[in-house]
Amino acid sequence: MVSLFSYDLTYLSLGTFMLTGLLIGMAKTGVHGMGMIAVPLLAASFGGKDSSGLMLPMLIMADIFGVSYYHRHAEWKHLLRLFPWAIVGVLLGTWIGNEIDDQVFRTIMGVIIFLSLGIMIWLEKVNKDKIPDYWWFAMILGVAAGFTTMVGNLAGSAMALYLLSMRLPKNEFIGTAAWFFMAINWFKVPFHIWSWHTISLNSILLDLTVLPMIAIGAYLGIKVIKKVSDQNFRWFIMIITALAAVFMVF
Repeated sequence: MVSLFSYDLTYLSLGTFMLTGLLIGMAKTGVHGMGMIAVPLLAASFGGKDSSGLMLPMLIMADIFGVSYYHRHAEWKHLLRLFPWAIVGVLLGTWIGNEIDDQVFRTIMGVIIFLSLGIMIWLEKVNKDKIPDYWWFAMILGVAAGFTTMVGNLAGSAMALYLLSMRLPKNEFIGTAAWFFMAINWFKVPFHIWSWHTISLNSILLDLTVLPMIAIGAYLGIKVIKKVSDQNFRWFIMIITALAAVFMVF
């Protein structure tokens, strides 16, 4: 047992925490599926809602690496189109999170993961030119992104679907997503502190201990995304994530 900033951690939960930082760092520099693995791993050790608050400062730290590397490639017109609807989604997620217990919270996280996997699999098969780009499509996905990022830090698939509908090149895709998550993650902080009470000084101090792992993950993400077959890697991530979600829900 290890005691850190009022947290009593087993060696397994401490290892899981460090691994989560590594995966988040990789996710923010291009290996996006890693973030979906990190969510159920942390939830298994710390609970659904508490893990959501514990992960948020880690994501913000990792956002800095992602934005630093891809900041010049953002398409701001798409961000301005999404932000108002994403804010609605965050407010909806905050309200629902206050009305349910942790087991229901974990179940909702698991369902979101499975839906996200379904979207990822569909995106592997669909003709990208058939994805609509109407205003109502931005509204639906903006609300979905806000809700899923508040409840489980799981907005990646909704954002991927929207950005693909905009036919953005690779760097613009990653850069626009990086800025979106940087802004929306900071917006979520007050709700975690004063509504859900899942972020405290102790949780922030604990998160800071994992900063070196986030930095290593960010570096590895840049290297991995250049060398590994994107197609095979995405399928591997989907399978591992599905297994992790099953254990979290059941």
